Amino acid sequence: MKYDISKQTAPTMPTLGKGTECIKILLSQVSKDIQEPLVPMLFPILGAHISGAEFQYPDLTWKELCGQMANLVADSGGNKGQLSHLVEAICRDFREHDEAELKKLVEWSKQVKTRGANKEKPARPEVSFWFPPSDVTNPAFIQNAMALEALGGRTQYLNMPEVEMADRMCGGHKQVTQMLRNIYDRQRAGALRATADGVTGNPILRANITISSTPFATRKFWKGDLFNGTFGRMVFSYKPRTGRTGRIPRVGKFNDEFYQRLDEYLVRLDICKGRFIIKPLNKLADQLAQDMSSLADLADDDVLWDVSKRALVSAWKAGCVMWVLNNQTWTRSMGDVVEWLVYHDIWSKMQIFADMLSLDADQMSEAQRRGPKNMLDDLPNDFSEAQLEALRLQLGKSKEGTKLQLRQWVFRKFITYSELTGLYTKTEDYLKHSS
Repeated sequence: MKYDISKQTAPTMPTLGKGTECIKILLSQVSKDIQEPLVPMLFPILGAHISGAEFQYPDLTWKELCGQMANLVADSGGNKGQLSHLVEAICRDFREHDEAELKKLVEWSKQVKTRGANKEKPARPEVSFWFPPSDVTNPAFIQNAMALEALGGRTQYLNMPEVEMADRMCGGHKQVTQMLRNIYDRQRAGALRATADGVTGNPILRANITISSTPFATRKFWKGDLFNGTFGRMVFSYKPRTGRTGRIPRVGKFNDEFYQRLDEYLVRLDICKGRFIIKPLNKLADQLAQDMSSLADLADDDVLWDVSKRALVSAWKAGCVMWVLNNQTWTRSMGDVVEWLVYHDIWSKMQIFADMLSLDADQMSEAQRRGPKNMLDDLPNDFSEAQLEALRLQLGKSKEGTKLQLRQWVFRKFITYSELTGLYTKTEDYLKHSS
């Protein structure tokens, strides 16, 4: 496994090589301190440009690139606002489309007001918004989803500068869990609605979402959803507090040359239609699933195992986006980014919520910000069952799980057992890959 996510330091993003040119172009417009945390946030925005395409996941299901959701977490003044600059740059065509749609509604409203009481009112035009306002209400969100479905199944994209805005879109905080799970899984809205035009309102929810929030607001908002599946479906990208440098961060110029280069890539997203199987990406996903299983066994952490499954799906979707951006060609550098996205997501979740995954809390100390611990690394090359048992107790785990963990490690060929000495020994293969 390439990354150690037990540390407070974020996993270092790999060098952006061949096939990631679009990502490099976008990062050129933001300050260096926020570049890595912004990378996971780019894929829901870019993925919203792909409609009418499906990709086969290794489990043989077909997935669209809607349902991508990411939450940027940084302290107040942590430069989260630079995400909105990139959003506006990427979604310029969305804005143009929505302005034309809004004009239709304004014209229709004028006609309705000018008609007499006895005159037949004009029918409301069928309009759809690709980039609704961040404070969209739940009825408006559902109505827009209905219009998008009727017009071919386009994905709507929402950028929320505050996490509490999700309550308004979902119809209240109690509905957040169901709504976001339906969005991630491309399900229907789940309820019929009575309107002046009749009973309607159960469209397939195709949406991509980005959210920005402080650590405190993030913990407060998500603390009731850590164990119901919603938590795993949301990608988190955490930027730790940095030192007081006294330097004002610099952003890009967003000039004509930048837009010209960017638009060459956006066109590739817009014209992507059909069904695709990206074999090298699927092979990588299978490998990462094994890595996540091994990591969960090394840490004896069921929460890590549960969270990693959807972190892998989200990173796989990001890989699909990069494949389209790169003229439907795969490169090793793209695979390195996909792998990093999985670990960065899990690391971010553990940095923000590690203590809350075992108890309810609103504050978090530096000591509590730690990810899953690889217990085998903390043991000598030759160790006894009693040593592992003592380590488990030190980490707050039950001693009853010691024998099961040893069996799992032997099965995975991390260790071997000697009947002669009664000791367990780390295998050469494990030592080679953990160094």
